[in-house]
Amino acid sequence: MTLLAEIREGLRIALTAIRANKLRSCLTTLGVIIGILTVTLMGTAIEGLNRSFMQSISSIGADVLYAQRQDWIIRSHEEWLTMRKRRPVTVSQAESILRQVEFAKAISPIAQRGGKIQYQDRDTLSPAIVGTTDQYAISAGVSLNAGRFITSSESEGGRPVCVLGATVATNLFKSESAIGARVKIAGRNFDVVGVLEPVGGLFGEGGVDSQIVIPLNQFLTLLDNNPDVSLQVKVASGEGLEEAREELRAIMRKVRQVKPSDPDDFSINQQDQIVSAFRQVAGTIAAVGLFITGLSLFVGGIGIMNIMFVSVAERTKEIGIRKAIGAKHRTILIQFLIEAAAICVLGGLIGLALAWPITLIMAKVMPSTLSPTIVCLALVVAALTGIISGFLPAWRAARMNPVDALRSE
Repeated sequence: MTLLAEIREGLRIALTAIRANKLRSCLTTLGVIIGILTVTLMGTAIEGLNRSFMQSISSIGADVLYAQRQDWIIRSHEEWLTMRKRRPVTVSQAESILRQVEFAKAISPIAQRGGKIQYQDRDTLSPAIVGTTDQYAISAGVSLNAGRFITSSESEGGRPVCVLGATVATNLFKSESAIGARVKIAGRNFDVVGVLEPVGGLFGEGGVDSQIVIPLNQFLTLLDNNPDVSLQVKVASGEGLEEAREELRAIMRKVRQVKPSDPDDFSINQQDQIVSAFRQVAGTIAAVGLFITGLSLFVGGIGIMNIMFVSVAERTKEIGIRKAIGAKHRTILIQFLIEAAAICVLGGLIGLALAWPITLIMAKVMPSTLSPTIVCLALVVAALTGIISGFLPAWRAARMNPVDALRSE
């Protein structure tokens, strides 16, 4: 008998045995159902979080460098104290750097602080009133939902205009159009010329959606005449990111008059730093979460092993008869492995059926998605659980002496 024929025969016998002991089979699968359910929900939450993060982080731009006083990722209190002592990047330094940078497609100085924005009898707090130039639209890669961005002449002349983030526009104007309206920032009226496309995701609140963009000159006049400026540099296509980073570093050291023997008193940040830090944290959370949820699969596997030992004991005479008429050790081993795997896959299917509506509920409060990859992975895990748990009982059945098996009562 070929291996494929043995598998077909084993599957037929396994399904017959499961049907003959419906209640026992269902009770046996409970541990596997709970295990697959918890592992699946953990997987959907992790995958949904990863997708939402990557969607949000894409707004930073993989080809954008951020020159500023501090690192985005600070690993110790001592490192934080060191960075706090660094000199701020001034507006005059930013202007000098702007004149010297040659590799950039766009470069925009950015100063920001929080504040209140008012429209008629409504007001909202914004975590970021951003003072910048017209280049910000390119360097930040923002899109407009309505209106336009600030122009070069408005940036240089400091005309009181602003562009609202999606959340700010919704809070102030509800269903009204914001374009052409006049809002008050720091006691001065600003004409709304544009509304940004909503970004959403992990960084929607407190991110681009909650920003108000005004000309840098207006920011210096009204909010802070000596801000800590950062530079957002979009690297021109065809330029190497590392080469551009080193060139920007050299210019900043020159402008900030850093001695050759001294370390940098500034940081050049980019998207990869956040992605790397997120993956480390997410990987740790995933490992711990999957280990904890995997314990339920382990318990379910013990239940499968126990019931398979019982099944082997009950069918000892059947095993003896099959061996007496020529069944090989391999044939008996495959038969019981398939039976154990079939019980676990059945539990896996029930667990997935329960996980699907729960995932839909979870999606309303947190990022989660039940992808085909997770479904296939869950079924593979279920089958492997059955094969591993059923191996010892199947091995015991395969090694039985046919004479002893036939004598058993």
